[in-house]
Amino acid sequence: MGGQVIAVCISERKGTPKRNIERSFLIENRGLEGDAHAGDWHRQVSLLAEESIEKMRMKGFDVKSGGFAENIATRDIDLASLPAGTRLQVGKDVILEVTQIGKPYHDRRVIGHQADNCVISRESVFAREGIFANVIKGGEVKVGDAICAEGQSL
Repeated sequence: MGGQVIAVCISERKGTPKRNIERSFLIENRGLEGDAHAGDWHRQVSLLAEESIEKMRMKGFDVKSGGFAENIATRDIDLASLPAGTRLQVGKDVILEVTQIGKPYHDRRVIGHQADNCVISRESVFAREGIFANVIKGGEVKVGDAICAEGQSL
């Protein structure tokens, strides 16, 4: 059972909120075209489920896709349950490989001070539920694309 891409987000500079540009290209061994965090390292692309973002909205925080510095927001795929090494297919062409689960926040600039104690801490939503991946096979990624773990159908 697969999910769906609901946002494709970039920021041109590190430390600034990402914005949804709806489509872009994932570059093999690099990351999302135009994103400040793209590079030759183990966290080329970040993913977070819309369901995780919604948890913060339910607590009263005004958070949009990209607000946790995620490149790709998804729906209907349990990203947090995927172990490192899992391959994800995005759309027809793109293959990602999960490299890290979660990341504690230490930079308050990402979504601002509105959620100081709740979000930007070791217990933040991204720290528990977001994932990082490397781009194994590049290609276009856009809102509406299917996303699934290897071995599942799109």
